[in-house]
Amino acid sequence: MANNAPLKRVGTHNGSFHCDEALGCFMIRLTDKFCNAEIVRTRDIQVLEGLDAVLDVGGVYDPIQDRYDHHQKGFDEVFGHGFFTKLSSAGLVYKHFGKEIIAKELQVDEGHPDVHRLFLAVYKSFMEAIDAIDNGINQFDTEKPPRYLNNTNLSSRVGRFNLDWIDPDQSPEKENEAFQQAMSLAGHEFLDSVRYHAKSWLPARSIIEECLAARQDSDPSGEIMVLNRFCPWKLHLLELEEEMKIDPLIKYIVYQDDRNKTWRVQAVAVSPDRFESRKPLPSQWRGLTDDELSREVGIPGCVFVHMSGFIGGNRSYEGALAMAKAALKL
Repeated sequence: MANNAPLKRVGTHNGSFHCDEALGCFMIRLTDKFCNAEIVRTRDIQVLEGLDAVLDVGGVYDPIQDRYDHHQKGFDEVFGHGFFTKLSSAGLVYKHFGKEIIAKELQVDEGHPDVHRLFLAVYKSFMEAIDAIDNGINQFDTEKPPRYLNNTNLSSRVGRFNLDWIDPDQSPEKENEAFQQAMSLAGHEFLDSVRYHAKSWLPARSIIEECLAARQDSDPSGEIMVLNRFCPWKLHLLELEEEMKIDPLIKYIVYQDDRNKTWRVQAVAVSPDRFESRKPLPSQWRGLTDDELSREVGIPGCVFVHMSGFIGGNRSYEGALAMAKAALKL
């Protein structure tokens, strides 16, 4: 942008704020079109009409005119790509500008395949929850109340920046200052998510893909996967099993614990948000350790098996793999 070019102005509503417009305002300022734009907080329609972009207010969704509200009757925009959660203003900004933002972080062209892969991954792991919470969509299909409160999510933490009713200073200036803090919190967590996916998630996916392809080298059943290098594997495994049409599904992961150089055999969970395993380690092994466990299993070097059966350990790779093979048959 030329030095003498006027700053663009991006509008959102004043008053109580939420995570979606705080994050949306942060993200849109990362784009070339709205780089470091001034944020104008108002509900005055005449003022809003004169701004370069408007988020979360105004009753219009029109990306050609850079209008990104989601409150109007008949709005039903979703992210697509297999996602069906109704979008918030943050989701709308991400849908239209997310690839540009990610490409800048990766320092590659928007057409690079890693950009699309991260575009989907960041939506799934970070953005979709913000859309759902802002639109009042429950995480679980149940008529029962939740068993516990969770006020630690990003939307809740952003909400706490709103001025407290007992604060004697309720001025627009104080409110705008609080909104800037909310933008900073939401925005930096968004960038942390993008950077994590770029630097950690993406390389891990490649490792899991390689290990899945070689799974029958370890055991002809194809139900045991050995990690040749430890990395986050749970989400990647479930996604890649579906993409690669893995059948039968993986029951156990064998990997080295880098802290003490022993080996682990871990049962794969039925889904990322569930504690139940597809095939827990045998009940007769659970809670036993060391020599007692080795005698029960019939394999030397056993260290432990957790009471829930989700994980166990052995001093050697051969021992851990043998435990996994034995567990498959029980």
